[in-house]
Amino acid sequence: MKYTRGSDNIFIDLGFDKIEAENLKMRADLMIRIVQFYGESGMTQAAAAKALGLTQPRLNALLKGKIGLFSLDALVNVASRAGLNVRLVVKKAA
Repeated sequence: MKYTRGSDNIFIDLGFDKIEAENLKMRADLMIRIVQFYGESGMTQAAAAKALGLTQPRLNALLKGKIGLFSLDALVNVASRAGLNVRLVVKKAA
């Protein structure tokens, strides 16, 4: 059996260009943390949506992983409303 080791960014491995892949990875990471917040909160979707400044259908789309519906900026705002501390680390590309 032969396998190929992937990169640290699944979106690059899926064929997205580097710039779009980086944006998608950041959005996916934020979405995962917001979903974890919701799961641990014990709130209903309606209550969580209100706390996060979203409509219930919009929260439902986030929970279903519909990444294309959310900008990085919007997800940073939602994560902040969830009490998450969002930091951006910028490093020179290798």
